[in-house]
Amino acid sequence: MKVVLLEDLPGKGKAGEIKEVSKGYARNFLLPRGLALVATPTVIKQVESNLEKEKLEESIDRDKLVELAQQIEGKEIRFKTRMGAGERLFGSITAADVAEELSQAIGSVVDKKKIDIEKSLRKTGSYEVAVKLASDLNPQITVAIEEEAEKETEKKAGKKAEKKTEKKTEKKAEKKTEKEAEKKAKKKVEKKAEKKAKKKAEKKTEKGKGKGKGKD
Repeated sequence: MKVVLLEDLPGKGKAGEIKEVSKGYARNFLLPRGLALVATPTVIKQVESNLEKEKLEESIDRDKLVELAQQIEGKEIRFKTRMGAGERLFGSITAADVAEELSQAIGSVVDKKKIDIEKSLRKTGSYEVAVKLASDLNPQITVAIEEEAEKETEKKAGKKAEKKTEKKTEKKAEKKTEKEAEKKAKKKVEKKAEKKAKKKAEKKTEKGKGKGKGKD
């Protein structure tokens, strides 16, 4: 019985190939599992068409990877960080950090899983790192880690302190504005209440005078 393989099968053949197999093997194993189809002229044409599309897509993807590899090759990315005890970094430089910096440097997204770092980098220095785009495409980059200067650290700390102070000032100003608005609203309500009470008292006085004149 002739079938068209839909997947690569070790010892049997590759996807798209037409193979002669026993009816029992086809009906009990290949066909129920979606690994092959009966080789009719229509099925053969359809499978060939699908394989051509897949090859074209793979070719396009390959061209993109080659172009990306050319952009990455020889790139140097730098990190400046604070030092801790024993000449070790505060924290570490991870594959995710490298991928993020590299992506910004080349203007294309690089998956952190492609960065070949076994362990996070915890010391200053220059490191040669491979970016595994494909089995035969492994462009090399240089990751340089430098100690952050004290002035830069102070600047960052100063900026953080400034932002914190600004936020506090903003909150105080907001609270002050809210209180002033509340006071104004309270005064407005009190004035309205006073006016109403005054008018009410005036009406009562007028009514009292009217009754007194009637008796006279």
